[in-house]
Amino acid sequence: MFLSTFAAAAPPAANRHLPIFRSCVDSDDPVTLVARCVRPGAPLSGDWFLLLTRRRLVVTQDTRPLHRLRLHLNANLRHLSNVTWRLDLSKPGIELGFTAMDGVRERFRMRLGDSETVWRVEQLLRDNLIPKPVTV
Repeated sequence: MFLSTFAAAAPPAANRHLPIFRSCVDSDDPVTLVARCVRPGAPLSGDWFLLLTRRRLVVTQDTRPLHRLRLHLNANLRHLSNVTWRLDLSKPGIELGFTAMDGVRERFRMRLGDSETVWRVEQLLRDNLIPKPVTV
């Protein structure tokens, strides 16, 4: 399930990051979103890719100038706190912020093609990152 949903969700440039993503995500966990990101405040830190599944958030980095791939974050969604996002329709994108288990506040900006894509990604974030109430 992971591979088929990854192929449908990922831009071609993300394929290089597939071995890292594959090692972090269970094969039965479908991919919801794969997006290229930048770090606000560190625009020259390389290319970042964010992968969101129903259970995990994985972030990789392609460093400059040597283009080495490295795992930046591999977290269960339950272990993220203070998750926020802000839409920017003037320069289509979403800035995502969250606090990881180690207490570090992370921020990533996804550049998206148009406002329709912004709304679609916002719904994916809402569906996956807002905890569902437990029913008894």
